[in-house]
Amino acid sequence: MDILINVVLPLSLAIIMLSLGIGLTVSDFARVLRAPKAFGVGAIAQVILLPLAAYATVTVFGLPPAIAVGFMLLSFAPGGVTSNILAKLAGGDVALSVSLTAVISLLCLLTVPALTAWTVVHFMGDAAPPVSVASLTLAVFLITTLPVLIGVTIRHFAPRFATRIDPILSTLATVLFIVIIIAALAGNWDIFATNLPTLGPALITLNVALLLIGLGLARLAALNWQQSKTVSIETGIQNATLGVALAGLISGQTEGFSAMALPSGVYGITMYLVAAPFLAWYRSRS
Repeated sequence: MDILINVVLPLSLAIIMLSLGIGLTVSDFARVLRAPKAFGVGAIAQVILLPLAAYATVTVFGLPPAIAVGFMLLSFAPGGVTSNILAKLAGGDVALSVSLTAVISLLCLLTVPALTAWTVVHFMGDAAPPVSVASLTLAVFLITTLPVLIGVTIRHFAPRFATRIDPILSTLATVLFIVIIIAALAGNWDIFATNLPTLGPALITLNVALLLIGLGLARLAALNWQQSKTVSIETGIQNATLGVALAGLISGQTEGFSAMALPSGVYGITMYLVAAPFLAWYRSRS
């Protein structure tokens, strides 16, 4: 289990972020300037409204402190490669999806450490493990930002090589993610079983709410249908692996996964079940 926490988990997240970077070009970042309104709406939904919705969900369902922290950690995570794939399946604006994922993934270096430190103290009080913002920032940089930058660099200077290794990295990242989710649930089965009656409904409620919030905000901003679908998906689909990794970084446990990892672990499964009917609806209105 220690190998999974200390080696496989960070490696898996780094591979996922490298895979994300491999699929990006410099123009994906520049596109933000060409479509500022759509990007701004998506960024507000993901960076501001998403954590607020998670906080409201935690409060309404009265979740235990460690589980509440896990919900918030999940809400701080960017969309990742999965959101790009789902945006494509939904017939959305893939370019917008990629741009949002790219910029928010880099922005999380600034947002995640500070928000995480506040969240742990807010929900756990005196029982909160010590969290160093500087150390957390360095860890987030090494396992998220740096792999993305390396991937973008490889794509820029060796595009053919990037095209060849992209599917390999994606497959490897998926396999490692599945292993981590299984391990997270197995290592906390008693806590999982005890909290499932509230954890499951709370996660599903949050996921549905986020998809609708993203869609509603986009329509209020008069974005076109393709852009609206994309903002919905980018708001509702998070990088669950980062949530699990953050839980591991701040829990202080030397053995096994902490209860903070459970929301992201369960969400890694339920998000596909929740997203499926939305994708079917979105595709029917392409």
